[in-house]
Amino acid sequence: MREGLEQWDFVLAALAVGVIGTLLLVGLSLAAMIRAERRRDNIRGNGGRSQ
Repeated sequence: MREGLEQWDFVLAALAVGVIGTLLLVGLSLAAMIRAERRRDNIRGNGGRSQ
């Protein structure tokens, strides 16, 4: 067990939080985009089929 606090522990923790947050934001944005495209297709009446 270490006595002192090392700066790299905080650097790695901040990096992990940043990467996880970015991936979560990208995933949620992609899901919202897909839902919006499906709503648009349903409103247009083609039920999601390509023309």
